[in-house]
Amino acid sequence: MATTPNDDYSLQRVPIGERRRWFPIAVQRFGQVSALSQFLLGATLGYAMSFWDAALAFLLGAIILEVVITIVGIIGQKEGMQTSLLTRWTGFGEIGSSLVGLAIAMSLIGWFGIQSAISAESLDALMPGVMPIEVWAIIFGLAVTGVVAFGFKGMQVLANITVPLFLVLVGWSVISELSQHSIVDLMTQAPAGEPMSVFAGAGIVAGGFIVGAIITSDMTRFNRSAGDVVKVTVVGVTLGEFVIGLAGVLLAHAAQSGNIVAIVTSAVGWVGLLIIVTGTLKINDWNLYSSVLGLVNFVSTAFNKALPHVLTTVTIGVVGTLLAAFGILQGFVPFLNVLAAAFPPIAGIMIAEYFIVKKFRPALDATRAADALPETAPRIVPATLVIWLIASLVGYFFTWGIPSITALVLSFVLYVIAGKLGLVRGVGEVPTDNDDAIGGAVGPAVAHTEKR
Repeated sequence: MATTPNDDYSLQRVPIGERRRWFPIAVQRFGQVSALSQFLLGATLGYAMSFWDAALAFLLGAIILEVVITIVGIIGQKEGMQTSLLTRWTGFGEIGSSLVGLAIAMSLIGWFGIQSAISAESLDALMPGVMPIEVWAIIFGLAVTGVVAFGFKGMQVLANITVPLFLVLVGWSVISELSQHSIVDLMTQAPAGEPMSVFAGAGIVAGGFIVGAIITSDMTRFNRSAGDVVKVTVVGVTLGEFVIGLAGVLLAHAAQSGNIVAIVTSAVGWVGLLIIVTGTLKINDWNLYSSVLGLVNFVSTAFNKALPHVLTTVTIGVVGTLLAAFGILQGFVPFLNVLAAAFPPIAGIMIAEYFIVKKFRPALDATRAADALPETAPRIVPATLVIWLIASLVGYFFTWGIPSITALVLSFVLYVIAGKLGLVRGVGEVPTDNDDAIGGAVGPAVAHTEKR
């Protein structure tokens, strides 16, 4: 079957000829990391920590994230698969993979709607009385949906526009506010809020983007080499964490407040609101995009149907937008926070299987050169589901240290032990229908041309 436009290889490997240069992808990664949430994180740390303690917390948290993103990202780059599809052969089997896809879809469509509602409130504050907040939410949600419908290419165009604009607006707000203060004083003064330890701050930094780290294969499958993954991660994450995060720290010190929205809007008025909108826009496209990929994989495994990427994007985007417009998703925030506990163990299991246990690795190795999927996948891997559940519960209920990293490391260790004991084995085997997958099977005849 020939490839179809904008399918983004939802159920296939990304062919070598469709891989892209590292810098444009780094722009997307920077936009994803340096969203409004990073600004808020910086303000939170700045309100509770000195500048240098906050910088150290960002450093430690960024290192943790970069290690996880790089390792998981290299798996995605090497195999060219989106996260939930890749999990079929990295420890989870077909049933586990469908659950991973469903969890990703539910979590990220929830956050897509919530972020749309936040942007709608900002637009209403920017232009009060022009139209109801519900209408703003619909406009914002549909705008993001329209971009994501064009797939990775459309999102790249959005990143090329919004990331520089976001940086200019952030720079404007920071200079406007900080020009009224002594930078040396801001970097040496005590925090205004109740103090927080560096370790606790690092935990917030690492935990704040852990879901993005787990689904990093959705992005890195378009990279050309492991070295490109490293460059994208180092440039995108480091700049995103430090440039935006430390700007938030300084603003919190200057305003003696942790409310970054109030800070930027009071400092530069409508420019501050545009910061909120542009910062939300670039993270929300990835929320929708990865949600679609997760749902496509879930339906493929649960119902043996390959959903068209564009139609699925539009459908989910419209549903999420309407739920946001009518305030329905706000009540699901506690559920989404609970669901987030299930994500870190996914990475731990994937890393342990791919690099150490290698029970299902031979099937990937045998088909990689042909840009095709393995002919079969394990139906279910019981040991994985047990480990996933145990690590998720530990990550949710044990709050000591950095819960998300604790859950990730625990799942890694348990899976390696299970592998050494011979407990990692698939029960049942199901065929992979390459011809029915969106985008079709792409063989070695694909031209190895570089995307620029």
